[in-house]
Amino acid sequence: MKHINTKRIFTLFLALVMIFALVACAGMTNETSKEPETTDPSENTNPPALDTELPVRVSVLNGTTGFGMAKLMNDHKNGGAALNYEFKVETDASVINAGLIKGEIDIAALPTNAAATLYNKTEGAVSVLAINTLGVLYVVENGSTVKSLTDLEGKTVYAPAQNPAFIFEAICKASGVNVTIDTTYAQPAALMSAVAASEEGMLAVLPQPVLTVAMSKNENLTVALDLTSEWEKAVGSDSLVQGCIVVRNEFLNAHTAEVLKFMEEYKTSIEFVNANPAEAAEMVVALEIYTGAAPVAAKAIPSCNIVYIDGAAMKDALSAFLTTMFDFKAASVGGALPGDNFYFIPNA
Repeated sequence: MKHINTKRIFTLFLALVMIFALVACAGMTNETSKEPETTDPSENTNPPALDTELPVRVSVLNGTTGFGMAKLMNDHKNGGAALNYEFKVETDASVINAGLIKGEIDIAALPTNAAATLYNKTEGAVSVLAINTLGVLYVVENGSTVKSLTDLEGKTVYAPAQNPAFIFEAICKASGVNVTIDTTYAQPAALMSAVAASEEGMLAVLPQPVLTVAMSKNENLTVALDLTSEWEKAVGSDSLVQGCIVVRNEFLNAHTAEVLKFMEEYKTSIEFVNANPAEAAEMVVALEIYTGAAPVAAKAIPSCNIVYIDGAAMKDALSAFLTTMFDFKAASVGGALPGDNFYFIPNA
């Protein structure tokens, strides 16, 4: 009978056990290594859920820069908006500026130069979401002697303070035309009343829709110049960008999904206003965005240059406009050009 070497058998058995253990571990490692492919949050394409209870405080100026908000405000009033908006209509941009600085307003419609000035004043605490108004300024005359910009040489022209006066002065300076700009009537509504009651020879810069109101009250008024066209001639650019929508960056960073939803709803609102001026006119009157008659607003809306431009196109147009204004008068944009973070570009 042959002698069985138990030591050799034990060694062989131990080796087989170790081999099977290694194979099993390798299999488990391979299965485990596949797990992150299905759980990596960076690959989650589902957008974050909207906080529909979050108060979103939005302020607009009465007049053109507020017109585009009418449909969204009306939808919210009737329970049809996606977010919990709190809307306010103001008559003075300084009130909105103060609210943004204090954190009492989250999103607001402002003149573009006021937005740039606010950015500089707050050291970059606000960003622009979109352009909402292009050129809406006209020179109106009681009479019909002015046929070109050069006809204004040596004359006095009344203009609302800030944005309209700055733009008109820049056009005249670039064109080499010397005029005296009188901002006695600082608010467009006050100037409109003065123009409507004026005698022959008065010249003024008026925005829509108050231009339409003034002309409805005085049949001797004529539109002498379209300042959007004059801007293009003088500056060599079509970037006369007068109104925009801004957001506090603290709110934007904390509630980006809600801000993006607002932008979506605001764009839809602007498209509705442009496509349905008669219906939109009823809304702007009911919501006190416009204090005149609905038929006058309906007539003015097609000339109000209400737009929605966001993203890179917004940055290109607005930065070009602000650069021109800065080169003309640094104070018109708050003393310095805003940095790149002034322009909110989603997914940039």
